[in-house]
Amino acid sequence: MNTIRVPRARQSDLVVQQSKDEMLVYDMKANKAHCLNETMAAIWVACDGSKTIGEIAESIEGISQDIKKEAVWLAIDELNQRNLLDEGLDLNFAGESRREMIKKVGFASAAAIPVIASLAAPTSILAAASCACLDNGDCITGCPSTICNTTSGQCA
Repeated sequence: MNTIRVPRARQSDLVVQQSKDEMLVYDMKANKAHCLNETMAAIWVACDGSKTIGEIAESIEGISQDIKKEAVWLAIDELNQRNLLDEGLDLNFAGESRREMIKKVGFASAAAIPVIASLAAPTSILAAASCACLDNGDCITGCPSTICNTTSGQCA
């Protein structure tokens, strides 16, 4: 593997919500939401700008010792592609493809493989259009209005 600068998780223009098994990161600049599984979230949090890839790998629990570094490299690559790191990194897998890296990590530890699921958030006009009334006449939390139009079933 190539040695790179120490990665640092981007902090600006992000809204982060932690739950028990995953972390939701909303990128306000790109208008995208990213759901990080437990392993990916731990790696992203460990990217504090002071740890090397090896040090990040050592700090991650739940990944077997022999695959830690490969899993961290894959995670850093994914975080970099989704602009969740402060600086874009030029990652070089020393001639290995991402597919070869995933094979190294192996199926036995599939639960520990760092994963990000991303989706584009709707624009405000689309978000407003999706606000519906609940059975009790209230609007869905987050709608721009709390007044339910019972005829259309939409909050207006």
